[in-house]
Amino acid sequence: MSVENLDTINWNMPETDTIASESSPIVRINELNVHVKDHHILKNINLEIPKNQITVLLGASGCGKTTLLKCMNRLTDLYKELKVTGNIFIEEDDILNTSTNIPTIRQKMGLLSQRPYPLPVSIYKNVAYGIKLKGIRVKNLIDYSVEKNLKEVGLWDEVKNRLNSPATSLSIGQQQRLCLARGLAVKPRIILADEPTSALDPISSKIIENQFKVLKKHYTIILVTHVLRQAVRLADNVVFMHDGRIIEQGKPDELFKNPQTEELKNYLVEGN
Repeated sequence: MSVENLDTINWNMPETDTIASESSPIVRINELNVHVKDHHILKNINLEIPKNQITVLLGASGCGKTTLLKCMNRLTDLYKELKVTGNIFIEEDDILNTSTNIPTIRQKMGLLSQRPYPLPVSIYKNVAYGIKLKGIRVKNLIDYSVEKNLKEVGLWDEVKNRLNSPATSLSIGQQQRLCLARGLAVKPRIILADEPTSALDPISSKIIENQFKVLKKHYTIILVTHVLRQAVRLADNVVFMHDGRIIEQGKPDELFKNPQTEELKNYLVEGN
């Protein structure tokens, strides 16, 4: 198959025809609770997340943001001491109560951690790994998709002449974008980003933030941060958490200009 014909393939890309309204959420969470023995970590979480927007989970460290993110792709399964109850619908599939296997659930969600964790192989093989998870084995299709995904995160021009170099030879900011490209290669519906710029320098952080603004055309982004200024720059929607609860949620202009609770008012004062 020629490269010219590759764009005719159904790559299972997320829908991009319209940006869905809040009445058509991609994630619906109902009465989600997480316990560790007598410790109640997440408390009666009810939340809807719209498609093709950046939803920021905002709050101080330890308020439950990362635990909520881990619930969405079943990483909580790795911690046997956690008891998770409730419902998390990804589109129409309740991932906490489903026959769908866990790897398939996780392929719907690309995860970007606080620090990048590239595989101990070449730049090329890092992205190819995600492509092969989708069952693609034809060499020119893999080549095409590696380039496509590296371009999508703004990394192609920086690495195209050294694709066989170790991923660890990249700067930490480049490694983070490589990990993002690897996640996008499985064609997820959602990007889960857990403080993805916390280990980066300001220039690399700005690059990642700018890529998120571009990527939301094709993906739903759920971003965990405790940095108020980052939320202001990026958020289409803000979910403010405190002590395992959702305290306020809405559009950033509404929440930040007119907070309704003492918890958010105090957070805004401390964050300025």
